[in-house]
Amino acid sequence: MPDGVLFGSSKAHKTIRKTLVEDHKLDGVISMPSGVFKPYAGVSTAILIFTKTGVGGTDYVWFYDMEADVFSLDDKRQKIEKNDIPDIIKCWKERELLLNSLEKSPLTPLSKEGDRKGKAFFVPKDEIKYNGYDLSINRYKEIEYEEVEYDPPSIILGKLRNLEADIDQDLTELERLLS
Repeated sequence: MPDGVLFGSSKAHKTIRKTLVEDHKLDGVISMPSGVFKPYAGVSTAILIFTKTGVGGTDYVWFYDMEADVFSLDDKRQKIEKNDIPDIIKCWKERELLLNSLEKSPLTPLSKEGDRKGKAFFVPKDEIKYNGYDLSINRYKEIEYEEVEYDPPSIILGKLRNLEADIDQDLTELERLLS
């Protein structure tokens, strides 16, 4: 389904998300990148994995951040080697074991305070409820920013002056050759 349904603020969007979480068992959300359905549609989409119960059953929702399927994300959609499909299958199978340990011990690393920097992680139902049943992975995934150190402005300006001097010298040489 289109990502907009996962976080949209319309009454219909909120109702369908609440129904999946409260009235059925939402097992997982696989977030897919934009371009997976090119050339037909370029929007980012997600796969929702749920069991229709009519009586609830959602305790934790498994999220996976897919970066590539088996095809390139451009209009040509050529087959590529590096993709997330094998890892999704592996993580889904491991998910059951991790979920069982999570339910037995709420202090496991997969709890609310667990690592959400990787491709796959769990989110407790209560947190999803607190966030208005928002099912977008960006709401829960932690992004780790790499700190970049830059030279002081005086050094950057000096490098720019040197580059400009080199360019000026090359232009002078080019003018000399052309005359």
